Amino acid sequence: RHRDSRARRRLVVDRCRCVAVRGILSSMSEKPSPFTLALIAGGVAGTSVDVSLHPLDTLRTRLQSQEGFWKSGGFKGMYRGIFSAALGSAPGAAFFFSTYETMKKVIKSCAGDKEHWTHHSAASACGEVAACLVRVPTAVVTQNMQVGNYNSFGEAISTTYKVSGLRGFYAGYGTTVFREIPFAFIQFPIYEAFKKTWANYQGSETSPVQGALCGSVAGAIAGGLTTPLDVAKTRIMLEKHSDVKKYTGTVNTLRTIASEEGALALYKGVEPRVMWITIGGFIFFGAYEQATALLWRTKMWD
Repeated sequence: RHRDSRARRRLVVDRCRCVAVRGILSSMSEKPSPFTLALIAGGVAGTSVDVSLHPLDTLRTRLQSQEGFWKSGGFKGMYRGIFSAALGSAPGAAFFFSTYETMKKVIKSCAGDKEHWTHHSAASACGEVAACLVRVPTAVVTQNMQVGNYNSFGEAISTTYKVSGLRGFYAGYGTTVFREIPFAFIQFPIYEAFKKTWANYQGSETSPVQGALCGSVAGAIAGGLTTPLDVAKTRIMLEKHSDVKKYTGTVNTLRTIASEEGALALYKGVEPRVMWITIGGFIFFGAYEQATALLWRTKMWD
């Protein structure tokens, strides 16, 4: 039971893209957390990250937009789209959480009950595919509001549906998935390598704080390397409704951006993206621990 609870805490952290917190959550709490409690705490923590770091996300979106940072709003209205971001955060975490848990068991069973880091990455990738069913529509609405294409949540929803139907809310779904899968496979082995090196250097296992630092660096590296896919996703989501689409498909979008704006344009917004991932892990950890403690006090899981 204790082993399952630790695994659940680890997988919640994948929602925040900071593997460091996996080890932290496992070592900070001796009391096992039931699945539903961890799910709720994870949703609360994920929402806390999305809301508190929304200005960073707005900076990233505006830097990556075709119109450029200043024409997309500059430093004004940094909290545009925060309602839609908060609205989709917890459901997205729930989709990821439940899919990850299910696929982790399936993959482990197919591997003869043996564990390997690739199993966690593969399960995480499956979780991302499911979570994107919620995250992509949320991002489409949020990002279009961040750059000023819509003035309100209601306008964004009604206009997108009127022009493109439900399909309009899933613009960039494929590119978003293609971004998350390599992120999962890049992040975890780097984190493990850093932890192992640090432990060997000091002659003992890494502490939770040291693990968090390793995870921050691992997340920063993975986030930086997958930025071109993030830029492509943003361009596809922000493209205005018309009969002729400029950005169609991941590869074509990357080629178009590189040919028209240069290869460096594929790394626009890398700074706020890396900061979001790095800082978000620590915020997630604190919010998760706090939410877990409060939920235990309700005595609903006794």
